[in-house]
Amino acid sequence: MGVQVLDENYLGITALVLFGWNFIFFLIAYSFKFDKVTDFAGGTGFSIAALLTLLLNQTYFPRQIVMTVLVMVWSARLAGFLLWRILKWGEDNRFDDIRTNLPKLISFWTFQFLWNFIVSLTVISVNSVDTNPAIGAADIIGWIMWGIGFFFEAVGDVQKTLFKVKPEGKGTWCDAGLWKYTRHPNYFGE
Repeated sequence: MGVQVLDENYLGITALVLFGWNFIFFLIAYSFKFDKVTDFAGGTGFSIAALLTLLLNQTYFPRQIVMTVLVMVWSARLAGFLLWRILKWGEDNRFDDIRTNLPKLISFWTFQFLWNFIVSLTVISVNSVDTNPAIGAADIIGWIMWGIGFFFEAVGDVQKTLFKVKPEGKGTWCDAGLWKYTRHPNYFGE
């Protein structure tokens, strides 16, 4: 039996931890008026929720371990790519009118916290279970879908980055590779 904190499904503690995580990075972003940490904080929040709930429940069933690992691999790739991209770009122009506007910045970080929490509800639910259900077809299908989605997201991000660094790609719509078939293969993958 795991350590129960606030509620048996770890919703309260996960919400508090994710809020705290985003709040720390909000303070950094607001204090220094830069957005290099924004997407990194958002991307890593999913790993925090997955690992926190797995460790608190202390059951470590195959479904919980696989799902936690898949979430953490996806989260690490997303956060790493977004951090690399912002370090390469230097600044994210999506934040030009937000960076110095406290109400807008608070709204952004609030939505990022909600994004972390809502998207993490599935792994929170799986990790809070105290029974060990057999791995079934739905699990296998879900893991295959995860693999396809992960492929689309990762390849889509790489293809767009390679397209944008070419002189002919600056300021134009990416229509190469997976982008030829779907408008946002990275979002399709998610």
